[in-house]
Amino acid sequence: MEKKRSSLAAGVIGLVAIIGIIGTAGYYVSRPKPVTVQGEAEASEYRVSGKVPGRIEILFVKEGDYVHKGDTVVFIDSPEVRAKLAQVNALKAAAVAQSNKAKNGAQKEQIEGAYQLWQTTLVQEEVMRKSFERISRLYEQKVVSAQKYDEVKAKYDASVAQSKAAKSQYDMALAGARAEDKAAAAAVVGQAEGALQEVNGYMAELYLTAPCDGIVSAIYPKTGELVGTGAPIMSITDINDVWFTFNVREDNLHGMQRGDEITLSVPAMEGKEIKAKVTYMAVRESYATWRATKETGSFDAKTFEVRAIPQSETDGILPGMTVIAK
Repeated sequence: MEKKRSSLAAGVIGLVAIIGIIGTAGYYVSRPKPVTVQGEAEASEYRVSGKVPGRIEILFVKEGDYVHKGDTVVFIDSPEVRAKLAQVNALKAAAVAQSNKAKNGAQKEQIEGAYQLWQTTLVQEEVMRKSFERISRLYEQKVVSAQKYDEVKAKYDASVAQSKAAKSQYDMALAGARAEDKAAAAAVVGQAEGALQEVNGYMAELYLTAPCDGIVSAIYPKTGELVGTGAPIMSITDINDVWFTFNVREDNLHGMQRGDEITLSVPAMEGKEIKAKVTYMAVRESYATWRATKETGSFDAKTFEVRAIPQSETDGILPGMTVIAK
């Protein structure tokens, strides 16, 4: 009887042990696993483009080269801009000559010629004045006719007018150009200088420089090809301005709110861990929405783009590298 009781107790104990083992295994199997979110590293990218259309003459760099801000990376040849520069220089030279002419007034020879012409008309006026005085006395004495008197008077009046006109020409030559003419000539010079500055600006755009420190990630045209205004010639990636981006379903956003600090590992760097701070969250377009597979008891979940900025050094991390957030 005691054997039966012992066997029964042993069976119960074994059954309880088996149930315990099964329960424990079920707990570990069914318990929620940590959510692993995969993202990638990104960096600021700058496009190098010019204002002037032309032909790629020289590429000073190649893809993969590291450049510093201000380094010359490409030279664009534009014969049209060089021709425009020659035209503007000629226009400026002509405008400056006209302005100097207005400032300096008439030449010394012109002034002397106007003076001599004035003196000649004065002599003629004096001769005609004396002739008119004599004919006037004879006319009063009824010696000459009224017609003769009128003819001499007309010649005298004409000589007076010629003398005044010659004096005006001399005064103008002596005074030089009018203030309005000088101002107009100076304005033309200013216009030519503005045009020259514009063309010089285009000339400077023939040599394009790197806008930042970084790696030349792509070069689009080849040497000898034509490029238009604003056409991208190459891309430069600033590897010092790195951030991380993730696409996270909204029910997994716990611990990834703005301002949260997260720990990331980089598989390409033997799992190196990096601290990063979440700075940006925005819902993605409707195509990224996770659709429910059950008619009841489930719901559509939207996907959010989450960005995080590293809080420590990122040496060795390149755009495109995978990062893992737990």
